[in-house]
Amino acid sequence: MMGIFGFEPTFLVGLEAVRAEHGPGLAALGGRHLTGFATVRFVEDGDWYAECPVVLNFDGVQAEICHSKFDELSISWNTIDLTAAISGWEWVELTPAWSSADERLEPFVGQVLREVALLEWRPSRRDVAAGTLAVEFVFDTGRFHIANALDENSIDLGDAHPEFVRHPLGSGAPPD
Repeated sequence: MMGIFGFEPTFLVGLEAVRAEHGPGLAALGGRHLTGFATVRFVEDGDWYAECPVVLNFDGVQAEICHSKFDELSISWNTIDLTAAISGWEWVELTPAWSSADERLEPFVGQVLREVALLEWRPSRRDVAAGTLAVEFVFDTGRFHIANALDENSIDLGDAHPEFVRHPLGSGAPPD
């Protein structure tokens, strides 16, 4: 999918479906170091193509997070080969490639993940995005979450908007 070798997303909708399928795996990341990350950027201008998955590596466990449509979230594990070229993008004149350059995520590399949570958008007013999910990663030095930006990913730093309901999944000490 998307010309990304190994990427076969399974999109889920709703807190219960995502928590049941991926809650234990996300919780198990607690206590691990964020050792790297990758996003798809265009070689020619460095722009981020936010429709592709955000890949986070925690001491050898690779979490691949991708939002689609208004409410779909796919989390896959250790499937994407970041060394393989992205192919089949003849529809665009730019060259997509994996990149570990992102000023938002760089400060977290080397840090121990203290907690993981699912954030559920529950606004006080009617909102087409109600019920969408973000995945939050909490470190001693701060936090970020990967959210649904209505058919693509967003990476947001700091505390989530107050209309997100936080559903903690796990925290931990570093693994032995």
